[in-house]
Amino acid sequence: MEYDEKLARFRQGLVNPFDRGEDEASTESNGPSKTEVRPELFSSETRTHGLDRAMDLGLAEDHFSRPMGSIVASDIEQLKSAIEECKKLILELPEHSEKQKDTVVKLIHLRLKLQELKDPEEEEPNLLMLLEHRFSKEKSKSVKQTCDKCSAIIWGLIQTWYTCTGCYYRVHSKCLNLINKPCVRSKVSHQSEYELNICPEIGLDKQDYRCAECRTPISLRGVPSEARQCDYTGQYYCSSCHWNDTAIIPARVIHNWEFEPHKVCRSSMRYLALMMARPVLKLKEVNPLLFNFVEELVEIRKLRQDILLMKPYFLTCKEAMEARLLLQLHERQHFVENDDMYSLQDLIDISTGRLSCSLTEIHTTFAKHIKLDCERCQAKGFVCELCKEGDILFPFDSHTSVCQDCSAVFHRDCYYDNSTTCPRCARMTERKQDPFDD
Repeated sequence: MEYDEKLARFRQGLVNPFDRGEDEASTESNGPSKTEVRPELFSSETRTHGLDRAMDLGLAEDHFSRPMGSIVASDIEQLKSAIEECKKLILELPEHSEKQKDTVVKLIHLRLKLQELKDPEEEEPNLLMLLEHRFSKEKSKSVKQTCDKCSAIIWGLIQTWYTCTGCYYRVHSKCLNLINKPCVRSKVSHQSEYELNICPEIGLDKQDYRCAECRTPISLRGVPSEARQCDYTGQYYCSSCHWNDTAIIPARVIHNWEFEPHKVCRSSMRYLALMMARPVLKLKEVNPLLFNFVEELVEIRKLRQDILLMKPYFLTCKEAMEARLLLQLHERQHFVENDDMYSLQDLIDISTGRLSCSLTEIHTTFAKHIKLDCERCQAKGFVCELCKEGDILFPFDSHTSVCQDCSAVFHRDCYYDNSTTCPRCARMTERKQDPFDD
């Protein structure tokens, strides 16, 4: 807190937080002027006295009142020398001593001033469009991030940085003009499908021993740069494009029901994250045998089929529309549109049991509205025309069967045991054959 208060007052020009006592100041007054500091100071004085002189160079001189363009290279060199002297003294001083703590604070300020001299403040736009990226200027100063271009740390306190609102690509403002990777969200928009082959490797020779993304020379020996394989694309990348991030691979989930994260490159990690909730996996076409080995998938498919049968009741029910019952599935909108498309997030939640619990609860709520709470929905039920006994039937009941042609509902035992012909279909056929029969 004391450091923050001093820094704030120093920047406002109220006080120099690193002024020394009157005795030191009077001693300094007998020596050379602060504006006439010479390089010999670092070699001719003792280590501690030389550090004070060096820190005077960095902190006492008013670099920021100079006109733009007047900062010379000597200023930066003097600050660098002061920083080195400060670092050496920190190692020599007793640990946890007050002198060492003060020296660390001074080192921080020297580095801040050096950074400001290297990157003078300029008017930078809040929004930028570059290679389909939509960069937004970040205001956070405390969160430490890593630049996706240069792989260096972004110090939000003293550096300006941007984040792409589409793919969350983070970059220093000084690295913006060096970006050569297009926004991954554009790929998601134009190519919404997964690579469904497990790690389709082609070999380094097919890549000409270069990174698949930035074309930097790479090799398995790490010279000049280490070759890192992406388990999603099967290709090899350099250490700047592949940070050993891990992600769940869709192909391994579909073919092996495997959810172990594997190493992927940065672009694949962003692509998989953006595709996570998109329902693009049609399991019955890609791997229909999966339903024979994963019981949870069969359960979820039955719940989804029931929800699709309930949907017409809600669309014609005023109370259901006012209660917005279907919006309980707003995070999985495809569940009220079809029963065969899945997202990668759906499969992950099925494996953990999370989806089964939530979908069962929603199914119970929907069925309660139709069968108990709403008289209009109850009136749309069916009576078994084969046995003419029992309660009102609904197509999503577990003990019923539905005619595929006319959607009439019967007891399951009645429809299969007593007759293979639907009475309702028979009446409709008879009417079509004798349209003018009196």
